[in-house]
Amino acid sequence: MPADGQILYAEHAQDILAATLELMHSGEPCALVTSLNIEGGAAREVGSLSVISGRGDMIGYLSNGCIDRDIIHHGMAAIDTGQVKHLRYGAGSPYLDLKLPCGGALELVIDPAPDLAVLEAALACLLNRQKTVLAFEGPGGPVQIEYVPKPALILAGRGAIFRTTARLAAQMDFELHLASPDLEDLASLKVLKPTKQQPMTTPSARIDLPIDAYSAVLLVFHDHEWEQAILMHAAQQYPFFIGALGSRRTQAMRIERLKHAGLGETECGQIHGPIGLVPSLRNASLIAVSALAEITANLPPSQIRLSSS
Repeated sequence: MPADGQILYAEHAQDILAATLELMHSGEPCALVTSLNIEGGAAREVGSLSVISGRGDMIGYLSNGCIDRDIIHHGMAAIDTGQVKHLRYGAGSPYLDLKLPCGGALELVIDPAPDLAVLEAALACLLNRQKTVLAFEGPGGPVQIEYVPKPALILAGRGAIFRTTARLAAQMDFELHLASPDLEDLASLKVLKPTKQQPMTTPSARIDLPIDAYSAVLLVFHDHEWEQAILMHAAQQYPFFIGALGSRRTQAMRIERLKHAGLGETECGQIHGPIGLVPSLRNASLIAVSALAEITANLPPSQIRLSSS
């Protein structure tokens, strides 16, 4: 069967599992594809997922271009036969015309009948901000891969930097939570469909947004009196990143105020400032790129291969 469907470039396991379950609940045949091993260079990580629909569409991707098209072809064949299929591309593969860069190799499994209950339980964990483990049938035995929730960005602030950072973070597929004392700013960002928006009424009010180990907290206030209650709370939840806008002098004063308010040395040490990989920027778009690049550099792995037998 020709593989001429669309490729929709979703990336996080949470989105691929949701798409897979939507297909399964609708009664449409589909095949779940998982990368089990990578040698050398590759476009995606071990454990990356995609799903192939009975129409020949792929949601997610495992490589690039012609290899993904070939995976669709094999996925459609697996749907027809109902048999699990293992593929290897690159070094040691029978598909000599499909090469990976730098002599690398990609091994994957195509499952045309994934377990509905198992996938539902895994997605429920991720949506509840808990990690989950899925087992796949590898060529040499079961392979277990741990998946973590989609990274969340807790963004608080106002003005141009706040709006620009929110828009860019949405394009980067963060789970977006917004807080601002400026109702106009929040209204302008509803089009992004953030998970949650919270108006801030007073500087002393703590934001009621979920913060966990898979969250980054970013504050982009020029009026820094709005920061302290947020930072006091966030630093005690131990997200993977906390950062706040301002100069080195502002950061030093910020940390002194937090210590005076009772925040410990360890908790204060989590707070990055000045934010961003590039110092002394004066353009909202560039500050947003620089700050989100620093957050990206601190992202925890989205999936980890645990074991095989």
